[in-house]
Amino acid sequence: MIARESKANPGAFTALALLLGINLFNYIDRFVLAAVEPNIRAAFFAPGDPNAMATTGLLAPAFLITYMLSAPVLGFLADRFSRWIIVGICVILWSFATAASGFAMTFAALFVTRIFVGIGEGGYGPAAPTILIDYFAVQTRGRVMAIFCGAIPVGSALGYVLGGLVNAQFGWRWAFYLVAIPGLILGLVCFFQTDPRVRAGVREERKRASKKDYMALLRTRSFVFNCLAQTAMTFALGGLAFWMSAYLIFRNQSPARATPIFGGITVVAGLLSTLLGGFVADRLQKRFSGSYFLVSGLGMILAFPLLVAMLYTPFPMAWVFLFGSVFFVFLNTGPSNAALANVTGSRVRATAFALNILIIHFFGDAFSPPLLGLIAGRSNMNMAFLVISGAMLVSGIIWLFGMKALAAETAAVENQPAI
Repeated sequence: MIARESKANPGAFTALALLLGINLFNYIDRFVLAAVEPNIRAAFFAPGDPNAMATTGLLAPAFLITYMLSAPVLGFLADRFSRWIIVGICVILWSFATAASGFAMTFAALFVTRIFVGIGEGGYGPAAPTILIDYFAVQTRGRVMAIFCGAIPVGSALGYVLGGLVNAQFGWRWAFYLVAIPGLILGLVCFFQTDPRVRAGVREERKRASKKDYMALLRTRSFVFNCLAQTAMTFALGGLAFWMSAYLIFRNQSPARATPIFGGITVVAGLLSTLLGGFVADRLQKRFSGSYFLVSGLGMILAFPLLVAMLYTPFPMAWVFLFGSVFFVFLNTGPSNAALANVTGSRVRATAFALNILIIHFFGDAFSPPLLGLIAGRSNMNMAFLVISGAMLVSGIIWLFGMKALAAETAAVENQPAI
C-alpha cells in the first residue's frame, strides 16, 4: 500500500483540492446539457417535430454508454502508467469536446462531441479516486472520498443554474465555451503532479499486475457486495433524477416552483449528507471495522420509508419526507467508494473502479429510466416510485450483508507488502 499511517503523504491536500475542482466541473459539464436542451432542440429541429425530444434525448446515452465502456480500458492504463498523466489527458479531452459542443453546426456533430466527453470522463472516473486513496491512509479515506464526492450534488445543481444563466444572457453555445475553459486549465496542472506510487525506493520495486490480480477482484466478496449495492442505488437515483419533474407534475405541482425546490433539496441534503457520511464512517471504524458498509446500508434503509411516505403525503409536507430520503441516500457516497478502494490492491485499483463504473451504470441508471417509464405508463407514477424505493431497500440490505467480508478483506489488503 502507499499510505499506511494516519498521516497523509506529502502533496495529499494539493491533490485533493485539484481533483475536487476537476470533479466539480465534471458534474457542471454533465448538467449544462440538460439546462440548455430546449434551446438545442429549437436550433436543430423544426417547431412541432414529434421526434425532436426523442432525438435530443440520445445525447445523454451517447455520453453514458461511451463513459462506461471506455472506463475499463482507460482504468487498465491508469494502473500501468502515471495516473496524473491519464487524468490530465482525459480532462483536456473532455474539455475540448465540451467546447466543440458549442461549435457544432449539426446535431450529428453535437452527438459526436458528447461521445468524446464520455471517453474523457471514462479515463478520469477510475484514475482520480485511486490517486486520492494512494495519498491518504485507510483511517481517513471515508471523509476524503466524501469531500471529493461533495462535488456531485453541488456541480449538478451549478450545471443547471450556470447553464440557464449563461444561456439567457449569451445563448446556449456560450454555456459550453465557458465551462470548457476551467477544465483545460485544471487538466494542464495535472501534468505537473507526481504519481504518489512513484517515490524514492518504490519505482524499481513496483510490479505490474498479473492476470491473477485482476481475477482476484471477482473473488473479493466485499467488492462484489459493493458493486451490487451501488447498482441498486444507481438504479434508484437515476430513476429519481430522470422522472422527478414528471412526478411533480403528476402530483399537481407547478414545474416553475417545484423544480427549483427539488434542486435546492438536492444541493443542501446531498452535500451535507455526503460530507457527514464520510466523517461518521471514519469515526466508527474503531468500533465497527465494517463501518463503511454499515453507514451506507443504514442510510439506504432509512431512505426507503421516507420516500414511500412522500408518495402518500400532501404537499408541502411531502417536501420534508423527500428531503429526508435524499439526505439518507447520499450518506453512502464517501464510504462506499472508500470501501471499494480499501479491498483492492494498488496495482489494480483503477481497474477496480473502472469495472465498478461499467457494472453500476450498465445494470443501474442505463435502463432504470425506460423501465420506470414503462411501469408509470402501464400503471402510474406512484407505482414507478415505489419501485425506486424498493431498490433503495435492496441496496441497503446488500451493504449490511457485506459488512463482515469488508472488515476481513480490508485488513488483508492493508497487510500486503508495499508495491
